[in-house]
Amino acid sequence: MTEDRATQVTPADANVASAGSAYPWKRVLGAFALVAVALTAVVAWAEQGRAASDVLQGPAWLDGWFQYDAGWYLGIAQHGYGYTPGQQSSIAFFPVFPMGVRGLGAVLGDYQVAGELLAVLAGAAAVVLFGRWAWTRLPRPAAITSIVVLMLYPYAFFLYGAMYADSVFLLAAIGSFMLLERRWYWAAGLVGALATAARPVGVAVAVGLVVRMLELLAEDRARAATVLQLGAATTRSDAAIPRRTWRDLVGAVRDVRWRHTGVVLSVAGLVAWCVYLAVEFGNPLAFVEVESAPGWNQGVGPRTWFKVAYLGTLIKGPYGIAALLTVQAVACLCAVLLMRRVWRRFGWGYAAYAVVVLLIPILGTKDFMGTGRYVLVAFPVLAAAGDLLAGTHRRWARPVTLVVCATLLVVLTALFGRSVEVS
Repeated sequence: MTEDRATQVTPADANVASAGSAYPWKRVLGAFALVAVALTAVVAWAEQGRAASDVLQGPAWLDGWFQYDAGWYLGIAQHGYGYTPGQQSSIAFFPVFPMGVRGLGAVLGDYQVAGELLAVLAGAAAVVLFGRWAWTRLPRPAAITSIVVLMLYPYAFFLYGAMYADSVFLLAAIGSFMLLERRWYWAAGLVGALATAARPVGVAVAVGLVVRMLELLAEDRARAATVLQLGAATTRSDAAIPRRTWRDLVGAVRDVRWRHTGVVLSVAGLVAWCVYLAVEFGNPLAFVEVESAPGWNQGVGPRTWFKVAYLGTLIKGPYGIAALLTVQAVACLCAVLLMRRVWRRFGWGYAAYAVVVLLIPILGTKDFMGTGRYVLVAFPVLAAAGDLLAGTHRRWARPVTLVVCATLLVVLTALFGRSVEVS
């Protein structure tokens, strides 16, 4: 057993049976490709009859993936950023994805195709990396189920070609944590910086990396003490340790060395974005201000926190929108209920990441719109869901849940292709 894997071993994790079996990444990639083709067919069918657009120059069968925020990303890739105080402005969208679209579009000669291609390639890489991450932390049935949960999650269509930044952010988030697990602290910080410059919730990556770094140091100290206590016959990789408490994490601060601080570099993406906004538009937090602009109306305050707008929609309608909002509210509720399992299974660092990812949209949206996508990038929650489904004594729970998720995925993808705002 390598030292990297040993950092994950606790008595509760002793049955990580995926160890010793090769991770079938080719099968995971093949499954992703099949779902991507199927969902592209769904959006192509759903998009039929939409009026032709002068903006979209790519193949017509890809147009269904171009909806809502995709227009903002296309505009940024083609013309750069703009900001008008008090109005919806492109600076609400963080730069990593649109700048990637700009670079790839310059090569392909088509920004729409570039955006959708970048999204699906990042989605494929994110699913494969997620599977690798779960494979080393969960029993094999739970790891497989977790991969299926991610691919069939009702809002996972944002990984399969929708011109949105979610797949790029998820890839950067998982990648940064996997680099940290290998003790590549500075590399983890650099990739984490891409995450903080990709989405407003990227700050969750910075928080999670710092907490996980301290957790690893606390585990190292406990493991060394166990080896000393049991004698030379016990190696560091053989020594199982109990789960660390928050006091252990605080105590681990004294073990931090210069190399460990590389994870703090993850905030550089957000800092660089704020510096750009300050220099270019005179307001380093302009992206926060525009969220309350007419049309978005995501201002901070009790009406937003207590979801007054959502309750009004439930009571007065339109009830179709109320149903779409409620699906996202239920996804948030399930994610919150899984947080204890996230902590018990994966530790403090991943729990901290998931809490921040969920807390920002739950408190920051007036009606849960968009939160389905945020649950998608809270990857430890989806892994915990797979672990729960694989371990339940109710044999019907796993197939029923996955069938329901797959059905909702197809339905929501079709609605998205018909230009219905589903998240």
